[in-house]
Amino acid sequence: MAQFRKLRLRFAADPTRLMFIAVFLVFSVLSPRFSDPRNLLNILIQSSSAAIVATGMTFVLLTAGIDLSVGSIMFVTAAVAGKMILSGWPAWACVLTVVVLGALCGGVNAFFIARLHMIPFIVTLAALYLGRGLGLWISETRAMNLPESLLRIGTAKFLGWIPAPVLAAAGVVTLAHLVIRRTIFGRQVYAVGYSAEVAKRAGINTAAILTRVYIICALCAVVGGIVSLAQLGAVSPTFGANREFAAIAASVLGGTSLFGGRGGVLPGTVLGAVLIQMVENGLVIVNADPYIYPMITASIIFLAVLLDSLRQRRVALLSRRRTIPD
Repeated sequence: MAQFRKLRLRFAADPTRLMFIAVFLVFSVLSPRFSDPRNLLNILIQSSSAAIVATGMTFVLLTAGIDLSVGSIMFVTAAVAGKMILSGWPAWACVLTVVVLGALCGGVNAFFIARLHMIPFIVTLAALYLGRGLGLWISETRAMNLPESLLRIGTAKFLGWIPAPVLAAAGVVTLAHLVIRRTIFGRQVYAVGYSAEVAKRAGINTAAILTRVYIICALCAVVGGIVSLAQLGAVSPTFGANREFAAIAASVLGGTSLFGGRGGVLPGTVLGAVLIQMVENGLVIVNADPYIYPMITASIIFLAVLLDSLRQRRVALLSRRRTIPD
């Protein structure tokens, strides 16, 4: 069993690692500026927020669910934070408010999914439009330029060289990895994703697990939104738009299955998030046509789903071979 599990995880990770190396080499050849240490550090900084949001998405995908509302949660909480900051509220009150608001959003999603047994795709799709509309109403469809002090936080460096966004992402990712791999809750998340019915028979409260998972995902969206807000220094009407798709793509590229029960944050989800940002950064450096950016992103998402499908078939084939008696 242990050898089969190692083989399965190795197969899941190799395609993305090979793609990561290939993308790095291609852009390095096309432009020496791409492999410059300062640009590589910039890629890490720019991918920090995406990695945090994708970390929360990984929890949801592990239960065979999906959350399309993370971008809207980022937007509505950023809009609330922006209004509070411009009204003179202290920073701690703003952070506390948006954290509570984010947890409430995740709890509402979880109520319909875990308690009323509604389809996650439908529930979170409705939440996406509701959150986007609420954010536009709060911001009055106008950009809110925040104080310069916020940008200084986003560009701050600890110990003189560790960027604040990278440090925040590292903290969230490390904590999530420990929760998934080292706690009973993490094992229960995998069990629910592998088979909710079997998990119930084993005495696992699947509704409680799903509730926690969607709240964690929403909280990661809030933290990712705060990191983006500190980097941009403004809340625009498009803030957080399409982040849910990038988060799903990063998680699936990192080896997390859309069918649940398989995957992880380290190195998987982080690798996927950095890969997507690396592609976007490379396209800018080589002066590619901006109109092809959406097509490249679409191709990455399609490739992520294709890889997941191939992994699923491969694992199913290996499982059948092991169950055939000699």
